[in-house]
Amino acid sequence: MLRIVFTTDDLVGTVVASGSEPLWDVVLACRRLHDRDRPAAFRRWAAETRARLRPGDRDLAVLRLLTPAPDLLTPPEQAHGLAAGLDAVRATPPRRARAELGRSRLPGPVAHGGADALGELAECLRRLHAKLVEPHAGVVAESAAADRARRARDLVDGGVHALLSGLGPHVRWRPPVLEVAHRAEREVRLAGRGLRLVPSYFCRTPVTLADPELPPVLVHPLDEGDRWSGGAAPGLDALLGPTRCAVLECSRAGASTTELARRVGTSAASASRHASVLREAGLLRTSRRRGQSLHTATALGRSLLAAAGERGR
Repeated sequence: MLRIVFTTDDLVGTVVASGSEPLWDVVLACRRLHDRDRPAAFRRWAAETRARLRPGDRDLAVLRLLTPAPDLLTPPEQAHGLAAGLDAVRATPPRRARAELGRSRLPGPVAHGGADALGELAECLRRLHAKLVEPHAGVVAESAAADRARRARDLVDGGVHALLSGLGPHVRWRPPVLEVAHRAEREVRLAGRGLRLVPSYFCRTPVTLADPELPPVLVHPLDEGDRWSGGAAPGLDALLGPTRCAVLECSRAGASTTELARRVGTSAASASRHASVLREAGLLRTSRRRGQSLHTATALGRSLLAAAGERGR
């Protein structure tokens, strides 16, 4: 069990990341490729990814030797993009690099953590991002956007307590402690630093950094309703009609069934039926939150709306 202890200042300083972060995605995607009990949600992604990789991929082998992943692979600078994150990896202080890499199974020269070794490691991460994450960048970003919309709604409707209570089945909020399912007994005192919440498409259970002195972060899984299910299903013809298009338009930034009904000018039952058709066609995602359904347009749904808007100009 991981126990994260909050103060009042930490509640104020808790933030939701603007999206998933590239190096966390790389590290977690590598884990998902090697899962023995891979959940159904990851099977299509894993099959497509394996088909693109050469047998015995060297970069994957390197990252497997770095299990558990050292903190230097996931620096906070990655919040500003992949390039910034890789620059931070290259700039890791030598003493820290030797300490973290020395606990890995990497061969001696690399484990010593010199500038050349860190440069090679950064290039390995860049290539893995291109192989594992970039081909699915759209759905990864879309899933993170849906998660952020949900966290924002929790925060607006119920404050920080609702936000921390809604992080999934592996997390329990017992003020002032956030209890997270973890393989070891640990306690992290935030001590006024706040907590950064980062969603990841490739995360199965929440993860954090090993060093409690680093900027606190909790990387958490998406709700299953936000995860890519393999693309659009047959049924786009059923989308014809002004009411259904209006429902899709109103779901751009996320809306409950009641909100959809009010904005479109129809009954809640009718809005729910239209949302069901949109969901079956892969244009909308629905998840449950405190007894309410939250509907959010997918990347495909937003593209369809954008294309219709261009034609109407």
